[in-house]
Amino acid sequence: MRAAYVDAMSKDNPLAGLKIGDIAEPEVPDGFRRVRVAASSLNHHDLWSLRGVGLPEERLPMVLGCDAAGTDDDGNEVIVHGVVSSPGWRGDETLDPKRSLLSERYPGTMADYVWVPERNLLPKPAELSFEEAACLPTSWLTAYRMLFTVSPAAPGSTILVQGAGGGVATALIALASAAGFRVWATSRSEEKRQRALDLGAAAAFDAGARLPERVDAVFDSVGEATWAHSLKALVPGGAVITCGATSGPAPSADLNRVFFLQLRVLGSTMGTRDELVRLTRFLVGTGVRPVIDSVIDLDDAARGFSRMLDGDVFGKIVFRH
Repeated sequence: MRAAYVDAMSKDNPLAGLKIGDIAEPEVPDGFRRVRVAASSLNHHDLWSLRGVGLPEERLPMVLGCDAAGTDDDGNEVIVHGVVSSPGWRGDETLDPKRSLLSERYPGTMADYVWVPERNLLPKPAELSFEEAACLPTSWLTAYRMLFTVSPAAPGSTILVQGAGGGVATALIALASAAGFRVWATSRSEEKRQRALDLGAAAAFDAGARLPERVDAVFDSVGEATWAHSLKALVPGGAVITCGATSGPAPSADLNRVFFLQLRVLGSTMGTRDELVRLTRFLVGTGVRPVIDSVIDLDDAARGFSRMLDGDVFGKIVFRH
């Protein structure tokens, strides 16, 4: 089958190991269902896989991709939930210590077909296109969980979203604005700041800029480059919710500030199947739709990877299969 996959890893030149072409269909575990993929979307996780982070070399070649929407063998239009829990796990699958994402232990979604456990399939609402639905299982689900499950801030609060432009950040701006939060955003790019305003942000600032007032919660997927600013932006008792570290994982903890102002640091990873179902209902009910940067044919996937590596993205890059 046709696929975008990794067959070698390089920290310095991750795209060197990206291949697009035919690959053998995998051995399918019992209980897995086949989905013909109509669209998949690109995440930073895929670049980390090309660098060898979270993917051991003995599992190569590995089909990339965590997100997909398509059609199962019964003709049902479905969305694929990318978090695969261990057999017999019950409850929040993001808390399963043996969980994995598609493209880590099992082949991913950037292929003609993907196989997943039956519980990882949910109906695609008719109101969402395959391209829109393919944006949801990683970035948009991560944003939904951060905002509505993990964060203590309620609608009406002022929140700051660091790094407007990425998939999680654009999702946070759109979801929070629709839910009644006052949303501020940051970006080094004037164009991205303007697009954040167009998306619903009440104000947008240069990265690291002094804010007019402190905020109730900061949503940070950037890491080292924004961490000090995130802590300084909070009101006493405020919370920073982190889901990633694209600029590095080891900033100064600034513990004096954390304990003296009683700040909270809350981690959030992906989301559950139930949260993904609720996210689809939220989109249908509000009319909010994923921000799509571009739709690219899977055969030309290397162009999308290159643009993400360069940081030249606002919203999601989607591959049409």
